Amino acid sequence: MDLKDCLKKMEAAGRLSYVKTEVDAVHELSGLCAKLEGGKALLFEKVKGYDIPVTSGMWWNRENIAAVFDTPAEKISALFSSAVASLREQPVAPVLVDNAPAQTVVMSRPDLTKLPVPTHALKDGGPYFSNCVIIAKDPDTGVRNTSIHRLMVTGENRMGILMDMGRHLRDYYERAEARGEPLEVTINNGLHPAYFVAATTPSSAAPLDVDELAVASFLLGEPARLCRSLTVAPEGIADAQVIMEGEILPYVREPEGPFGEVSGYYAQREDRWVVNVKAITMQSEPVLSMLHPGKEIMNGQGLGVEANLLQTIGKQVKGLKNVYMTHGGNHYHVVLQLDPPNEGMAKLAIIAAFAAFPDLQMVTAVNSDIDIYKPEDIEFAMVTRCDPAKDIIIVRGAFGHELNPLVKNNLAAKMGFDCTCPVPKPEEYTRIAFKDVNPAEYKIR
Repeated sequence: MDLKDCLKKMEAAGRLSYVKTEVDAVHELSGLCAKLEGGKALLFEKVKGYDIPVTSGMWWNRENIAAVFDTPAEKISALFSSAVASLREQPVAPVLVDNAPAQTVVMSRPDLTKLPVPTHALKDGGPYFSNCVIIAKDPDTGVRNTSIHRLMVTGENRMGILMDMGRHLRDYYERAEARGEPLEVTINNGLHPAYFVAATTPSSAAPLDVDELAVASFLLGEPARLCRSLTVAPEGIADAQVIMEGEILPYVREPEGPFGEVSGYYAQREDRWVVNVKAITMQSEPVLSMLHPGKEIMNGQGLGVEANLLQTIGKQVKGLKNVYMTHGGNHYHVVLQLDPPNEGMAKLAIIAAFAAFPDLQMVTAVNSDIDIYKPEDIEFAMVTRCDPAKDIIIVRGAFGHELNPLVKNNLAAKMGFDCTCPVPKPEEYTRIAFKDVNPAEYKIR
């Protein structure tokens, strides 16, 4: 399956809308996404000045993505958790194929301005790819890394890229640069979401010597399909809509930004790394895919983070039921749902969450009688089960996410809230309950 097949599945499930009015790639496309985010995915059929349509919104909610995976929305996190677990158990390696759909059309000269790359937020420094899957190879071992980084188009064959501190791609690049060599990459756009899940698998689940593409293989039900590149060593994804082959140049830095980031704020314009694009190939009649900054990031990355935390924390602390990365928390807050068998274990779960995903700034632990998807339920647990004198954990000077303006020099304090009941649960913590009835069975005028 490729992106076009995914769009057909969403359409069949009533999860896709078509935008037939022409839109401008500069601000207007993302402006409409901002008004409609959270609902059906969108396919923009007419982007001003381009022949290639653009889709966004696949990750706006769990129902959209569930339609692609033929899985109930409430079981998506468990599915992704099993995919992450496959890295340790029976990883399925990708395969190389010939006659890749993604190489049907080869640009005679790479020209990024021929692609309808949106300028998203009003103060963004230019057009941005927001969800391309980048494949690179370890300069020493050849192990593939799959990841997602923002890319600002700055010329026909040139892009600025952000490589966050602590990410594997930056580690690869720094070792290549130390030798005076570029780091070769393929930049793949328009993919089945299985590849996005693989690319956002946290490093705590996929160490430096692990190929994350096994996660995609698990979700696809067959080996991930790769193709040999025309100009670089790393492979491209055979069923991508567009593949950009390039190299991240050594000792070259150029202005990149601002960009409306996952933090909800603009990442400022600074001198950052530069990609030289050497070749562009694509499918016939490709569809470009964009991730609208907002709920798509919360769901797209959040589901992968939830899956990893279910695996890693579940092995350390008994009683973990579910994990939810909140939308308001902007990538920095998760809620753990658990019924710990002993006092103090909820606090251990909170600490384990910070260790498993260092980007987190806040973790809230609640019992299984709390609906983790309802903010009012979380607040109820906070005000009736969290004693500030003993149930708030503060970790000072911990490694944080550099895009969060709170984080300075990659360090910040983190906070955990133990909002679980005492163990064993006292009678006074029994919530009010009512008979379960079906309103559809009643005549209500």
